[in-house]
Amino acid sequence: MTDAPRGPLKAPQRSPAASKPRGKSWRGRLLRRLAYGTAIAGVWVLIGAVGVVVLFATDLPDVDAAMEARRRPAVTLLAADGTELVTIGDLYGPPMQLQDLPKALPRAVIATEDRRFYSHFGIDPVGLVRAAVVNLKSGRIVQGGSTITQQAAKNLFLTSERKFKRKVQEVMLAVWLERRLTKDQILTIYLNRVYFGAGTYGVEAAAQRYFGRSARTLNTFESAMLAGLLKAPSRYNPHKDPELAAKRTSRVLDNMVAAGLLSQQEAQAAARVGSQMAGRPRPSGLARHFADWVLDQVPGYAGSLDRDLVIRTTLDPALQRQAEAIVDLTLDREGQKQTVEEAALLALTPTGAIRAMVGGRSYAESQFNRATQAVRQPGSAFKPIVYLAALEAGFTPSTPVTDSPIRIDGYQPRNFDDGFRGAMRLDEALAYSVNTVAVDLAEKVGRTRVIAAAKRLGITADIKPTPSLALGTAETTLLELTSAYGVFASGGFGVWPYGIEEIRTREGAVLYRRMGDGAGRVADAHHVGTMGRMLASVIEYGTGRQAQMPRGQERPLAGKTGTSQNFRDAWFVGYSADLAVGVWCGNDDDSPMRRVTGGGLPAQIWRDFMAAAHRGLPPRALPAWSLPPVAEKPKKGIFDFLFSSDQQSRPKADPRNAFPGDQRGK
Repeated sequence: MTDAPRGPLKAPQRSPAASKPRGKSWRGRLLRRLAYGTAIAGVWVLIGAVGVVVLFATDLPDVDAAMEARRRPAVTLLAADGTELVTIGDLYGPPMQLQDLPKALPRAVIATEDRRFYSHFGIDPVGLVRAAVVNLKSGRIVQGGSTITQQAAKNLFLTSERKFKRKVQEVMLAVWLERRLTKDQILTIYLNRVYFGAGTYGVEAAAQRYFGRSARTLNTFESAMLAGLLKAPSRYNPHKDPELAAKRTSRVLDNMVAAGLLSQQEAQAAARVGSQMAGRPRPSGLARHFADWVLDQVPGYAGSLDRDLVIRTTLDPALQRQAEAIVDLTLDREGQKQTVEEAALLALTPTGAIRAMVGGRSYAESQFNRATQAVRQPGSAFKPIVYLAALEAGFTPSTPVTDSPIRIDGYQPRNFDDGFRGAMRLDEALAYSVNTVAVDLAEKVGRTRVIAAAKRLGITADIKPTPSLALGTAETTLLELTSAYGVFASGGFGVWPYGIEEIRTREGAVLYRRMGDGAGRVADAHHVGTMGRMLASVIEYGTGRQAQMPRGQERPLAGKTGTSQNFRDAWFVGYSADLAVGVWCGNDDDSPMRRVTGGGLPAQIWRDFMAAAHRGLPPRALPAWSLPPVAEKPKKGIFDFLFSSDQQSRPKADPRNAFPGDQRGK
């Protein structure tokens, strides 16, 4: 055995694999670790997602119960002529089947809301990515990624709150809907439940509201307009902003062309046709104070508001427009100059039917109804009640009285001009609104007798038996005071103001219908006729001269001015044979006006309204002034005759009721 030759040691030779750099091996290990970590994280994310789904699934609504629409019952108020005033609540139309609708309507909705509706599984990943990109570029949310199925799920089962939980549940329910229903069924549910603005849900209710006819008959332009409402129902409401709604409709037509659901020629033809706003007139937006007043009374007639109702009211839309316009114009012209911020007007028939009600200058700015809720001092507008009590006690228009200083229990009334006229007749004292005579008259008649007369005429205020009661220091509402004058307009019959003629369900079942004229007699016909002659003198030559009708429209009228202390309230209340009308002017904060009296702005508003209301009507005599006294004794009050079993019916028109007018002059 020979020894190996000696020499320096050489490094052992490595294989090619062993000769690779160590850095590459390190990166490989890192990648393996990252892959492992990603897998673990993915598993935990999946577990978390499943947990979230399970957690939120336990809180899902009862889908069977939720298939019934959850909404506020809709109450629609109609004017006396059948036109719609306002609808309160959520209005749903009857369900429509997809095959019953014009093809353009569902196509317009799909083109605008969800073009891949028939291809996705309830969730549209492409749409979500597109919306995310657009929102990132815009720096704000301008597009949503919800599908029609998601929106149907939300409308059926969920609320509109913006929460993560609600969104997850929406996705879960959308997938559930896709498994349970066909695409056409989902689209049908959506079209019957989606909100179109103005309190309407579903295509049929929206078509009736905006176009006055069934959704079955809509043309392509109208179908596109409804689809355009879905993005922002209030903004694109064609009744509020027709131009903006038309622009949005054009955009929807372009979407239909881009989606291949409408040809360019068809879109151009639809644009030429435009929106045909025919059919039922648009809601007027009138008399919102009146609408609130009526709605407050509905439960008393029809029970709880748990179903859709249609209420026919007494309101005359033409008179209401005139009343609102006259009040606005007068306050615009004189309000700032005379420091008057508010006014109210009420017009009712001699049987109590309210034809016009202006509760204030702007309902949008204040829902407070100054015709029914404001309790103010009527001032001298209360005096006719004092004079009625005097007539019932045996006084006559020619009874001599004296305007001179008086003092009663330390109270010393003054006249408006601080002067005294001396001897005069009773009717002259009323025409000139003499305070001293009114106070003295109440003392001679008896304060309790004056209060009893006020109660019989419908004044419910707590009138204290003080010497100043004759000057209208007890507060009341314009509604009650005008109704009291309505007794004079009716010939002595009680007037209970009302605004509801009929209440029925949307299916047509009648729940309430007003029958008859209501109240019995509360004042002697002879006394009422005499009061008419005396109050006519107020307009003819007294404090109410500015209430005289324009030349060519003269007719028998009666009325009285009223001004409270320091010019805080100014009234004019009067009547013709057709209407009793009251006007109040003042400020909500009870601040004084700039020497505004009842014979000023209120009389002017009253005159302008009465002229408009009686245009084209023949002059009629004021009621009952020439009738002989009746034997019937007046009942105790307005509440008594409402429930009395021996109510006297209203007499037929008497040809002797000719009213020649007061010929005495000044």
